[in-house]
Amino acid sequence: MTPQEKDRLVAEFATYAPHVDTALLDKAYDFSVRVHADQSRASGEHYFVHCQSVACSLVEWKMDLPTICAGLLHDTIEDTPTPQELLVAEFGEEITRLVLGVTKLDRLEYSSRDDVQAENWRKMLLATAQDIRVIIIKLADRLHNMKTLSFLSDEKRQRIAHETIALYAPLAHRLGMFQLKGELEDLSFRHLWPQEFADLESKVNALLATREVTLKQFKESVEQALASTDIAHRILSRTKSLYSIYGKMTRQDKPFEEIQDGLGVRIITDSVASCYALLGTVHTQFKPVAGSFTDYISIPKMNLYQSLHTTVMGPGGELVEIQIRTEDMHRTAEYGIAAHWRYKTGEHTKDTHLEEKLNWLRQWIEWLQDLKSPREFLDSLKTDLELNQVFVFTPAGDVKALPAGATPLDFAFAVHTDIGHACVGAHVNNKMVKLDYQLKSGDICKIQTKRGSMPKKDWLMYVKTARARSKIRHYLREKGIVA
Repeated sequence: MTPQEKDRLVAEFATYAPHVDTALLDKAYDFSVRVHADQSRASGEHYFVHCQSVACSLVEWKMDLPTICAGLLHDTIEDTPTPQELLVAEFGEEITRLVLGVTKLDRLEYSSRDDVQAENWRKMLLATAQDIRVIIIKLADRLHNMKTLSFLSDEKRQRIAHETIALYAPLAHRLGMFQLKGELEDLSFRHLWPQEFADLESKVNALLATREVTLKQFKESVEQALASTDIAHRILSRTKSLYSIYGKMTRQDKPFEEIQDGLGVRIITDSVASCYALLGTVHTQFKPVAGSFTDYISIPKMNLYQSLHTTVMGPGGELVEIQIRTEDMHRTAEYGIAAHWRYKTGEHTKDTHLEEKLNWLRQWIEWLQDLKSPREFLDSLKTDLELNQVFVFTPAGDVKALPAGATPLDFAFAVHTDIGHACVGAHVNNKMVKLDYQLKSGDICKIQTKRGSMPKKDWLMYVKTARARSKIRHYLREKGIVA
């Protein structure tokens, strides 16, 4: 921890927040160095290296000053004798609240590790509902812990890597932080399945040299095709994370050599109209693969991700996935929710995207609060973090995004609680289906209702979403049917 390292951190923050007084950042840095002075990590490094790494990630994501200060101080209450009152006196209520949000509960209060894990998540998510910056600090904390995992025992490594791949990576995905999600997945993959990781890494590295040449040639041919359009654009290469390739191999039951969309480019442009115009040009110049086009601009993903996706045949016969998006969409795709601090123009600027994300989170936590058992809470959390989605239409043409495996009951509650309560049957694509039918993208679902009808206990076995489960439980509890 040299003065130069502190100066570098402060200077990097000042590059995107030049008018913010950095005195508090200086103070938080020095305070954290002092209170962690006698501590070291399993790696033998000074403990403060971890706090500094968390702060560096937050600066990289271009977060605001209180978040970075809280990143430097995030372990002070949990791992040092620093009282909460001192933190408030030195750094104020806002920073202290963020630190408390990421502070774990005392394990002695709970009877099992499952209970501890569930309650820690519940506490953190409640704090996150009040202030989304809590989860961003926690993700930065987890990222550095994953990078230094090799110094822990096998049992701890497996447990932490499993929690990361099951909960933290999907949460990063749900918040639109795709770069971070890929990094967390690959770090977990390395520890959970070391042999598979090593095999795949060597195959990808062996292909990398030839792929670089292929990608360069393809980018040049795309540039030539778009040169005549006069539409502002830039082209970026895209490489898939190892875990996403492994996931595709597993899902499709194919060897690495048969996974075809490892190659990809992104075309970034200036407007939505330009996205569609460029898509037309690309499809004119290169043969599109049938069924590969997806429009996430007109129907964004749950995490507000937007892009046009298509796969085309390159000049040498290789398949290349192309994503077309605006600069704003690209910023959101790279940094997710963190992007909404990055480009704030003023303290009171209304950010509709951020409000949408917070409303989703607040509602979601409200539903999860209704689940009494820690195991059920964690299972429901994992299900709702699952981002494999189906897009199902109402007869009027409105679309509802639901997790894969969702049923007509999930759809009914997604439309309105009263429709869910009064549901007696469903028609999908004009055919009568059972209430446990698994909906598919493109299905048109019409819910049949009957006045006076009420939820049944066995519905809890059919629903996939936390919203539907919470609403059904709430009703059954009020009627004394479930505890």
